[in-house]
Amino acid sequence: MKITTIGIDLAKNVFQVHGVDERGKNVLRKQLRRSQMALFFANLPPCLIGMEACASAHHWGRKLQSHGHTVRLMASQFVKPYVKTNKNDAAAAEAICEAVGRANMRFVPIKSVEQQAILSVHRVRQGFVKARTAQANQIRGLLGEFGLVIPQGIYNVAKRVPELLEDASAELPAAFRQLIERLTGHLKELDVQVKDFEQQIIAWHRSSELSRKLEAIPGIGPLAASALVASIADPRSFESGRQVSAWLGLVPRQHSSGGKPTLLGMSKRGDAYLRTLLIHGARSAILAAKLKVDNTNGWLTNLLNRRHPNIAAVALANKNVRTVWAILAHGREFKPDYVPNHIAA
Repeated sequence: MKITTIGIDLAKNVFQVHGVDERGKNVLRKQLRRSQMALFFANLPPCLIGMEACASAHHWGRKLQSHGHTVRLMASQFVKPYVKTNKNDAAAAEAICEAVGRANMRFVPIKSVEQQAILSVHRVRQGFVKARTAQANQIRGLLGEFGLVIPQGIYNVAKRVPELLEDASAELPAAFRQLIERLTGHLKELDVQVKDFEQQIIAWHRSSELSRKLEAIPGIGPLAASALVASIADPRSFESGRQVSAWLGLVPRQHSSGGKPTLLGMSKRGDAYLRTLLIHGARSAILAAKLKVDNTNGWLTNLLNRRHPNIAAVALANKNVRTVWAILAHGREFKPDYVPNHIAA
């Protein structure tokens, strides 16, 4: 029988493969070692292959596509309902094979090597930012135990700590002074690492035409623009800008029943890092709009008059994501005075 659809349960060393024919009959159940994967699928006729979007999924997606197969990645939460009984590798592969054939299934775009590389820089920078914040809080807490209080803000730590250590009136043991000096030096090293990664991201941003297009949107800078271009990967995989907003968790969470719609707060689904960049960028855009005397953004002005600034920031982030999708999907340029046709009519 000709294999038409295959589900692969990815792992570190042992991969479980489940295949069916055009009638849905099981014709393949096999375990493969990592070294056997490429050769096995290279000798297999082109078919539809489904995998969960987990570790190494994008690598294997590109690898199998190079052998002529059609590869689809799915979120694990969409595959779980198709697991029949107990969870094991064979049942997971069968569930993936069943889920990938559904017409209404949502798929994850396969990222290129360049997109994965710049996202790796984003993730590592994010880790250093968290470590820098933790280090600053530790220094502030240790000094607080000796009655030395530093104002809030991470840059106040590097600015005020040397003054406190040089102050002769502060009765600090020599061992504690040396400890704080070492921690402050570590904080400076983390800050240098963060700035170096930011320079790498900005250099990639300047080399990407799509990323530079997104920077023109108020509230989106080089960090958010580069992360969006790399994360969205293929904008055509989304039907509309609202799907991208829902994918990032910027739409209301629903709990409706009996025909009565009930909308709650932000769903907060998807990538928290992207959502944070967008909302912080929206806050900056709102602050800039308030400082402008001749502000021409009537939509934002009316929103700020009716809603709390925090709500307005989320709404502006939602609007910016829809604009991002329109620019990426249709190859447009950002126009501040753009009016949709149905509104203009």
